[in-house]
Amino acid sequence: MVRRQKAQIMEEDGIRRVLTRIAHEIIENNQGTEDLVLIGVRTRGVPLAQRIAERIREIEGVKPEVGILDISLYRDDLTTVLDQPIVNQTEIPFAVSNKIVVLVDDVLYTGRTVRAALDGIIDQGRPRIIQLAVLVDRGHRELPIRADYVGKNVPTSKHEVVSVRLREIDQEEQIVILECL
Repeated sequence: MVRRQKAQIMEEDGIRRVLTRIAHEIIENNQGTEDLVLIGVRTRGVPLAQRIAERIREIEGVKPEVGILDISLYRDDLTTVLDQPIVNQTEIPFAVSNKIVVLVDDVLYTGRTVRAALDGIIDQGRPRIIQLAVLVDRGHRELPIRADYVGKNVPTSKHEVVSVRLREIDQEEQIVILECL
């Protein structure tokens, strides 16, 4: 399958502004940072969670703890995605019980990744509340899941891919729509 870039959705400055807005919304909706933790979904949710935590520190003077969640073994479509899943480590060095957990991911699509992440978080304890922050919501939900914090809503077709490229992983910073030909 050939993928061709159809459109650029956001560049580095746009991503920075969106993450700053999301940080402000998280603080406002939770009346501050008490009991607040962020958990990034591997792979690109991790640097996004770290960046949001840093923005919160700049605004409030307190940096929430950040955890890393690998959802590989929680996916309901595991056998159709990979023959042999690559399992990375979950690193949540704090208790989630009675915490306000903000789950962070790059793109919200069908909702299956979020469902798997919820299972992974619940296995760690019982948070007071779990909220979802995503950089891009592209629609096409298969499960009744919605984000509490959205950087940008981007209508797409099912034949398109939203590609988030982050400096920490991809050595470039942009969000593009790829058309599958």
